[in-house]
Amino acid sequence: MNNRAFTLAALLTTCAAPTLAAQGIVVDQGQFAIRIGGRSVGTEDFVIRRAGLGRDDAIFANGVVTVTTGEATQEVRPLLRTAPPGGTVASYQVRVTGPDAMDVRLTRSGRRYVATIGSKAGNEDREFQAHADTRVLELGVAHHYYFLRNVRDGGVVHVLEPRSRRQLTLTAGARSEEELRLGPNVVSARRVEYSSDREDHRTVWFDRQGRVLRVEIPSLDYVADRTDLVG
Repeated sequence: MNNRAFTLAALLTTCAAPTLAAQGIVVDQGQFAIRIGGRSVGTEDFVIRRAGLGRDDAIFANGVVTVTTGEATQEVRPLLRTAPPGGTVASYQVRVTGPDAMDVRLTRSGRRYVATIGSKAGNEDREFQAHADTRVLELGVAHHYYFLRNVRDGGVVHVLEPRSRRQLTLTAGARSEEELRLGPNVVSARRVEYSSDREDHRTVWFDRQGRVLRVEIPSLDYVADRTDLVG
């Protein structure tokens, strides 16, 4: 598929999927403030909806992540369709504009996930092994961690990072209850650390409803704090 054909196909998919997602019931919606290296660099706006009945039952998550570093601004627009209740990925697409611009589409085909990636370098296809509990955790997208909220202590989850072409496993550590400061407020939160054999650790704080309050990824010096829940 040439670049023009790929772009047209991605546009058609992007137009159709949000329309279906918009028909559902909102289960979470909000905004994060993003810091990298201790500096404020951008925001993430998102909405998660549940839509459909029976075999068509699905949870959709889409958002806009805007990050400015130096004089360059990158915008990331992910759209994820998952199977309830856990959030196993059914299909995914993401459009990136600005630095490292690309379009990615991910679909399941039997025991594989197939990703088609279009960028300035051309098009490429990647395959990933499909597991029953596979989740998508896109780089720099905090609301995707909503789909880890029900992973039990010691549970192992298979993760895809389509933009970085990575597949890894994360193990959920023991949950702990603590007070988390968000802006001027201190709120009760459930803290969970997810680790991998690559020392790729992520720490996530959830509220009692399973909403993501904060995400920290030390290896990237990345922190995303929920801002819409701050009074």
